[in-house]
Amino acid sequence: MPPDGLDAAPADAPADAAIAREAARRRTFAIIAHPDAGKTTLTERLLLRGGAIQLAGAVRAKGNARRTRSDWMKIEQDRGISVATSVMTFERGGLVFNLLDTPGHEDFSEDTYRTLTAVDAAVMVLDAAKGIEAQTRKLFEVCRLRNIPIITFINKMDREARDPFELIDEIEKTLALDAAPVAWPVGRASEFAGTWDMLNRRFLPVDADDAHSVALDGLDDPRLDALVGPERAAALREEAPLAEAACPEFDAEAFREGHLTPVFFGSALRDFGIGHLLDGLARHAPPPHARAADPRKVAPGEDRLTGFVFKVQANMDPNHRDRVAFVRLCSGKLVKGMRLKQVRTGKQVPVNAPLFFFAKERQVAEEAWPGDVVGVANHGTLRIGDTLTEGEELNFRGVPSFAPEILRTVRLEDPMGAKKLRTALGQLAEEGVVQLFRPLDGSPPVVGVVGQLQLDVLQSRLRVEYGVPAGFDTSMWTVARWVAPAVADAEGRAALERFAAANRRDAGEDHDGALVAFFTSDWRRNRAEEEWPMLRFHAVREQHGLEEVRR
Repeated sequence: MPPDGLDAAPADAPADAAIAREAARRRTFAIIAHPDAGKTTLTERLLLRGGAIQLAGAVRAKGNARRTRSDWMKIEQDRGISVATSVMTFERGGLVFNLLDTPGHEDFSEDTYRTLTAVDAAVMVLDAAKGIEAQTRKLFEVCRLRNIPIITFINKMDREARDPFELIDEIEKTLALDAAPVAWPVGRASEFAGTWDMLNRRFLPVDADDAHSVALDGLDDPRLDALVGPERAAALREEAPLAEAACPEFDAEAFREGHLTPVFFGSALRDFGIGHLLDGLARHAPPPHARAADPRKVAPGEDRLTGFVFKVQANMDPNHRDRVAFVRLCSGKLVKGMRLKQVRTGKQVPVNAPLFFFAKERQVAEEAWPGDVVGVANHGTLRIGDTLTEGEELNFRGVPSFAPEILRTVRLEDPMGAKKLRTALGQLAEEGVVQLFRPLDGSPPVVGVVGQLQLDVLQSRLRVEYGVPAGFDTSMWTVARWVAPAVADAEGRAALERFAAANRRDAGEDHDGALVAFFTSDWRRNRAEEEWPMLRFHAVREQHGLEEVRR
């Protein structure tokens, strides 16, 4: 039984009651971290603890291959990094967990940002020796903007680590977030013996499964000395009461509102503290909640299905050149064989074989519920940001694209591959690997990325997945902005047309046909804004719309 006493909805339950019941069993969360904090290792341990291997089929790989199950692209395996979001579903204790493992590297922050639109909670992984690092801070700010509750896991406690009080103080001061330790480390580095469960008053030995925790009659129980040794027991008796006095008490409501983070300690590499973290996710992380949409808010217990596409992945199976749209379900029940309305185009999309994922592997889902993430076979119809419904005209907002920081022109090594290059760039742009711009004057396409590593991934995937060797040349432009009328009327549209005609050499269209202006400097951009007061130049493009942001 799950912690809240929930079980599966009975077969004869009313439709809306069954949907609400199933939604309450879902925990959909992302893992965020700075590179090398141990995020991918933690993901693998959570999957093993959650029994996902039994769900998706036995893992046959050994050693490193087994430890990097969620990193399935060749470039990920070659470099030992995550460059794409992986989605994995597993059950534990009567609950269904949908785990989204995000890229840690800042060059892939756009993919991570979109992924965070699809989750209800996040696990923030910190390196015990390094604390909060730059990318951790950026990802936390995204979570804060969306009021996503955060559970903190301080990893690598079996190595040299900073003082736990110092780490907790850094969380509170750097992130302006109350930190409530729900576990406390016993010993450090080579002396690390386990953790003291501060909520349930039990000791979790580092070399034993969580099921073999030892319930104690408080910190004065003499059995503690026998378990960890007199010195470590004495240190725990001094530190734990001080932590309880100095830190706020864990409050579930404050956590779900995003004001407080429960703090766990452990070691993903040694598979310690993972079960305790999963129990915390099960007990405290929120189930799916009502989501804002235009024109109304959507509650998970509604009987009609709604969902949105937050990611498109090409070539998960290179042998079949497949494209899969990842859909977060927000309400209703998905049944294999349904036809759903793509609100952007009004077309009907057949969902003949919705998929659950275990990284690259997949299973056909006979049914799915709010909070679930399913894959829908996509032949170029579905795009990031699309809303799917059973007929209602509504649109989920908040799935953005950001203006790229690096612009490059594409250099084709073999002119005979021009057609294959167009196809490849189009599919990878749909996926969000890069942004693709086609200049209005017909010159070679321009790709936009956040960082250099994205270009390396693009080059690798063009060669490996499409057989297209290509290079990139420095562009004369350094700034790109989406252009839209300040007021959506005839006069505004006419101004947009005049701008496009006057700037054919310095403008293009993105993958969705939206107008983009290129500038050689920010000074040029400022001049354009002064010269074209009827237009707005945007650094963020809301999918199917534009959004003004602070510069």
